[in-house]
Amino acid sequence: MRLVVDLNRCQGYAQCVFLAPEVFALHGDEALRYTPYADDSRREQVARAVAACPVQAIFLDEVDETGEAGEAYDLPPVGSDVR
Repeated sequence: MRLVVDLNRCQGYAQCVFLAPEVFALHGDEALRYTPYADDSRREQVARAVAACPVQAIFLDEVDETGEAGEAYDLPPVGSDVR
């Protein structure tokens, strides 16, 4: 699954960091870093993090086995490449 965070919308509340620390981290006081391609074993943690975001800045995009993006999910308030 692929994650996209709207960093312009993110306010640094860090609820995602508490719920999925293997995927999200704070750099300094407010800069969010995240792994854009999370392992499927983290699906439940990521779903909780997406749901907990008070400003709905996290979007989940399902990617199939071929690497092609499927339907993007903008969920309601519900690695090596780290950003």
